[in-house]
Amino acid sequence: MAPLLIATLTLAGCGGRFSDSGWNPLGWFGSGQGPTTLEPRDGYANANTDARPGIPAITGARWEVLNEGRLLVVTGIGPTKGYYNADLIGQSPSPTGRLSPDPDGVLRLRFVAWPPLSDSEFARLPARPETDTISVALTLSSNVLAGITQVEITGATNTVTIRK
Repeated sequence: MAPLLIATLTLAGCGGRFSDSGWNPLGWFGSGQGPTTLEPRDGYANANTDARPGIPAITGARWEVLNEGRLLVVTGIGPTKGYYNADLIGQSPSPTGRLSPDPDGVLRLRFVAWPPLSDSEFARLPARPETDTISVALTLSSNVLAGITQVEITGATNTVTIRK
């Protein structure tokens, strides 16, 4: 019982006016001062900036059921062949790698990709809808889906809305 009482009193000394003391084990391996916020260094406004332009035309969006959520599959097409590095990115400020809906329950995404270089062979070839579609998929867990009523995907010229 005595060792338990001693350990409890020792840990109780870690807070309060003794928190800056050399006896505080939380300060033994550094200053103990971690970040005070989870906000990115440049702020949320700069965290979600992406230089890639929107896909010229979104042609469709669909859900595929997974064990613990759903897979959002979005397809689009550009005027020429050669679009690459396509992705769905959130429009709302949020920590990197996390998606969250707006207060109204709408998850707003941008469908982006790099166009082919203007001097490349691909930039001169028109895209064919049968073979040159651009597809991206985004996994949404059941926890994320709980707060979402619909998903709105925006490209360069159109917007597609899909309900949960």
